[in-house]
Amino acid sequence: MTPLIWTRRAIEDVQSIRQFIAQDSPHYAELVRQQLIAAVERLSTFPQSGRVVPEANNPAIREVIQGSYRIVYRLIHGEIHILTVHHAARLLHLEP
Repeated sequence: MTPLIWTRRAIEDVQSIRQFIAQDSPHYAELVRQQLIAAVERLSTFPQSGRVVPEANNPAIREVIQGSYRIVYRLIHGEIHILTVHHAARLLHLEP
């Protein structure tokens, strides 16, 4: 199994998403948080199952789509680093 590592940015993204949704529905906010986390768990077994991020044009940078969110990750030295959780309607800016 490939280790999953959540970057600080990705953790903060999920927390921000949860806080925003919780303004209207704390219950739904928690459900979305759980779905985002569950969406990447399969990557431990199938690390290349996400599609290559078109904006990156790099086979090591991939994403999983969960609802309206893009969960972007990078394969680095046998580990999966979750880089960001991004709303699909917004432009994606990846740091080099």
